[in-house]
Amino acid sequence: MNERNNKTKELCFCGLMVALMAICSWIQLTIGPVPFTLQTFGVFAAVGLLGGKLGSISVLVFVILGAVGVPVFAGFSGGPSVIFGVTGGYILGFIFTALIMWLFEKLFGKGIVSLIISMVIGLAVCYAFGTAWFMVAYTRTAGSISLAKSLSLCVIPFIVPDLVKVACAAVISSSLRKPVQKMLRSNAPAA
Repeated sequence: MNERNNKTKELCFCGLMVALMAICSWIQLTIGPVPFTLQTFGVFAAVGLLGGKLGSISVLVFVILGAVGVPVFAGFSGGPSVIFGVTGGYILGFIFTALIMWLFEKLFGKGIVSLIISMVIGLAVCYAFGTAWFMVAYTRTAGSISLAKSLSLCVIPFIVPDLVKVACAAVISSSLRKPVQKMLRSNAPAA
């Protein structure tokens, strides 16, 4: 019975993180071809709070829901057209961010320094994957674009806001991770 209670709690917490990522994606400012959202904060918080395995599952479920058409992405959008569009690489990059954070957790533990470093490296990988995807998708629809122009549109304007998201997610995760993990592992039945 305890195993079933724990699985139910894990499922509920994963669902909450998927909902958090969706809400964060709907908070949007459009400042160019790539909208400014809080999606990366949601990804960081999911893995930071739930740990590598459950956090990565949450991110994967979020991406799959959006890919099949549930409007969880920026601008209440979803579907293959978003995934194959100019911003799709960043969305798929969230999976790599989560996996990098999980790997860092396994290799270096759950301390705040390891968490922050994993978020920054995960963000850099997301930028790299997303920018490469952006260049391919942009070239397909609008013509050739240089790496410098792509970086000026898709990365440079987001660096400072994304580092603020890293800081906020790290503080929140380090403050709430132990209570969340305790709730996940307690023998009390799920509410």
